[in-house]
Amino acid sequence: MPEIVRYVAFLRGINVGGNKLIKMEALAAAFTAAGFRNVKTYIASGNVIFDSRAAKPDLLAKKIEQKLLHTFGHQIAVMVFPLADLEALVKRDPFKRAKRETDVMFVTFLRSEVARVKSPPESRTENLKVIAVQDRAAFILARRKQNGRFGFPNNFIEKEFGVAATTRNWSTVEKIVIAGQAEKDV
Repeated sequence: MPEIVRYVAFLRGINVGGNKLIKMEALAAAFTAAGFRNVKTYIASGNVIFDSRAAKPDLLAKKIEQKLLHTFGHQIAVMVFPLADLEALVKRDPFKRAKRETDVMFVTFLRSEVARVKSPPESRTENLKVIAVQDRAAFILARRKQNGRFGFPNNFIEKEFGVAATTRNWSTVEKIVIAGQAEKDV
């Protein structure tokens, strides 16, 4: 029998701007009904930690997308990563050389691998700079725009790479990993 693997599912575009509103209790119940175990949501932006014996994250993502469509009536892109991959990502910390107190650090999780990126893209309009792309993730520094706000990279990354994606603040990713590790010990 395959071993149980701890995963994190990142859902794109739920509970943003009053769209695709899903309560976290209902989301956790949908994952449980889909046969996943030890399900826990983390903040309302669509982060779900769960266990499964399935070995292919892309197939898990498709299963989850179908369940969400059936349960909530919303087409929602889902990116699934083994918790161990996220732990390695946090340990590697792609931002360690680029951190500046004036920047916001984002990770955009990609549905699929993208072709090798020769020079990381930039958006002058949104004041974003991609500092690395690896393992289905783009690492972005956002700087304050003239209007005082920070750009949000998701639409830029989807357009640039031609794949569905969802974005989280780096500190949120770090906290999700900690929450996932705590759940493993239960």
